[in-house]
Amino acid sequence: MSVNKVILVGRLGRDPETRYMPSGDAVTNFPLATDEKWRDKSGQQQTKTEWHNITLYGKLGEIASQYLRKGNQVFIEGRIQSRKYTGKDNVERLAYDIIGNEMKMLGSRDDGAGSDRNSYGSHGAAPVASVPTSSPAPTQRQPHQYQQSPPVSDDIDDDIPF
Repeated sequence: MSVNKVILVGRLGRDPETRYMPSGDAVTNFPLATDEKWRDKSGQQQTKTEWHNITLYGKLGEIASQYLRKGNQVFIEGRIQSRKYTGKDNVERLAYDIIGNEMKMLGSRDDGAGSDRNSYGSHGAAPVASVPTSSPAPTQRQPHQYQQSPPVSDDIDDDIPF
């Protein structure tokens, strides 16, 4: 068994760009930045930013193109796909793309809040637009039914044996 699953929460580095394949299906691309923050030994805060190439197909790509803008915070779930290309210096390189099959808009640069505005993809009761994980050809998939976990209680019994 193998698993190829990626979950990212980050901000768009530029507005999404949408192109259409000869079949009429949309392909939308945008860079997504994720940050890691920590304090070094001297107590100074350090930040490292990773950039991810995101590709969304079909209706999901069209929704992203319509609603997302540079700086928006977004949740992306999908899979990693590698591709080879030849650079300007004639050296063959390897790039990694994230093929998204679920997207959730979390907030914008202006509000900075994690508002739960819209959810698109394979989970929940929000409008569904998704891409199957087995192939890049865009089609719709039935939403998975997940049970919501019970709320966490602050009253924890002292009968726990550890």
